[in-house]
Amino acid sequence: MIDETVAQISEMQTHSSSAVAVNAARALSELLEREYMSVEEFERDLEQNAGILRRANTSHASLHNVMREIERSVVDKANSVDAAKTLTKETIEQVVEDIETGKREAASRAAELFGPDETFLTHDFSSTVLEAVETAAQGGSHITAYVTEARPRFIGRRTARMLAAMDRVETHLCVDSAAGHYLSKCDRVLVGMDCIVNETLHNRVGTFQITTAANELGVPVVVVGSGVKIIDDGFVFENQYRSGSEVMLEPIEEIILENPAYDATPLELVDYVVTDNGIREY
Repeated sequence: MIDETVAQISEMQTHSSSAVAVNAARALSELLEREYMSVEEFERDLEQNAGILRRANTSHASLHNVMREIERSVVDKANSVDAAKTLTKETIEQVVEDIETGKREAASRAAELFGPDETFLTHDFSSTVLEAVETAAQGGSHITAYVTEARPRFIGRRTARMLAAMDRVETHLCVDSAAGHYLSKCDRVLVGMDCIVNETLHNRVGTFQITTAANELGVPVVVVGSGVKIIDDGFVFENQYRSGSEVMLEPIEEIILENPAYDATPLELVDYVVTDNGIREY
């Protein structure tokens, strides 16, 4: 289970960084089925596998935070293998609950920003953004959503399909480069976050251009996500560079294909960051 999860994280098969952290935490449950001669042996195995999972994607602060939290909560805290396993199981359950609760609370807070007739633009795929929209729609808001394709992986198309299935949500899908054209119709930009590190938002590539254009047009930018994705120290963001085949199936020898997964947006371009801990205005 751990090896499979590492492969999925490394290949970025899961779009949501919160889901990555949850899957990684649950993968450590595999250790509960192994036999150990001493608590020290169990703790070494826990630290080794938590490190392997953490390094599977060095761009996810939530993954980093969750693995560190499990290590801090277990290592040197038990005097027997059984006690260490029980503590590990309880900690995994707690961090998973904290992430899922955090997402729900962040989405609920973001939904409160929606008016009775709301038009917004979003980029990438964020389960927290989707929950916020659904919550607002269920509360009676009539919503128009403009969704970018999020090239080159086109994960925005998945976002559009899920929005289109919601009552009272009219969904439009456009190419990334058309975002500026539709921003003038929008009350706000609403995006998720991969992470926020030292006053910089790291999110799906294309976010920086959209927030810059939104600032030029006076359209508020709202970032929403679980507080576990915000980190100030002990974490160095490393961008992921994906296969050039996503950009061009048959590459030309003279062309160097570039395919970064994320870009960096200064928080000075953001109006609100909404988490389970509250709404911060910039």
